[in-house]
Amino acid sequence: MSLYLRSALFLIWFAVVSLILNVAGLPLLVVPRNATVWAANKWARLILFGLEHIAGLGMEVRGRVPEGPVLVAAKHFSMWETIALLTLLRDPAIVIKRELLWIPLYGWYCLKQGMIPIDRASGARAIRRMHAAAKRAVEAGRPIVIFPEGTRKKPGAAPDYKPGVAALYSLLKLPCVPLTHNSGLFWKGWLVRKPGTVVVEFLEPIPPGLPRQEFMRVLEERTETVTKRLLEQPVSGENKKRTIG
Repeated sequence: MSLYLRSALFLIWFAVVSLILNVAGLPLLVVPRNATVWAANKWARLILFGLEHIAGLGMEVRGRVPEGPVLVAAKHFSMWETIALLTLLRDPAIVIKRELLWIPLYGWYCLKQGMIPIDRASGARAIRRMHAAAKRAVEAGRPIVIFPEGTRKKPGAAPDYKPGVAALYSLLKLPCVPLTHNSGLFWKGWLVRKPGTVVVEFLEPIPPGLPRQEFMRVLEERTETVTKRLLEQPVSGENKKRTIG
């Protein structure tokens, strides 16, 4: 089966599963939040199931998956990681662009799950609101996920880490776990899904309390070093799925 046919079939799977679950799950918007979190996890697992069995793209996890209140700073190449994070972490509070809340159904579920919207045009006010929402999530025992570069980057592009991650790190006083992967080699644009294995790696936590500039230096250095290694690994069409603790 050709790459483009498999990719197209996966898109159909993605659309059908998303439509059915989003419509069927509407009653969850008026019941306790945990029901929506559970449904989002099942949706993500179904999407990854289709990705593996239709497009031939699996996942390998390296490092220790963090639990409880922690700041996870994730590399952002594609939509893949926003889906996978719903299965890798327990009830994550993900910092997202406010514009995503305007998408019918998707935005409603993001709000119900307790994601953290940020209006990057609001400057310091946006940081204050992000901190308040993140603090509530931490008090509930949830991990916070932020994409330090603020948007998706192409593999190999120069890093561009924003100050928002340092602000959360300083204000929340939590360890920060850098997270990187090579999804950009496989999830390409809106159509192409190449077969193979996305390698996800949770790196050594950065302890709380570092000065901002030192924290940013360590975060970028650790993340980009491992990212470069993952992107340079030989890419095989062989699909494997395993977790390394």
